[in-house]
Amino acid sequence: MPYALCLLLFMIGLYAVATKRNLIKIVIGFIIMENSINLLLIMLGYRMNARAPIVWANVSAEEFARTTVDPLPQALVLTSIVISLGVTALMVAICLRVYQRYGTFDISEIRRLKG
Repeated sequence: MPYALCLLLFMIGLYAVATKRNLIKIVIGFIIMENSINLLLIMLGYRMNARAPIVWANVSAEEFARTTVDPLPQALVLTSIVISLGVTALMVAICLRVYQRYGTFDISEIRRLKG
């Protein structure tokens, strides 16, 4: 069920990107899609009753691997958050330049003003 909710969140973002005419709403759709992927990665790395991967004394390697959470999805999500922040800042900057140039965020109006 939680994976279906990630898919639903991704589809909401995809709907916003594909159908909206306002550039700001398109950027928000991208943000929703990025967050749904991050949520999916976090849920893939989750295990019930698992501990943080901190090295304990007097614990065998098998028990350590069995009782800890895999840190790789967490590292991937942290990297993804940093990259998505840069991409979002770039998209917002482009939207601002388009608004300064054309005076609107509507993509159909921008296409019509193209000349």
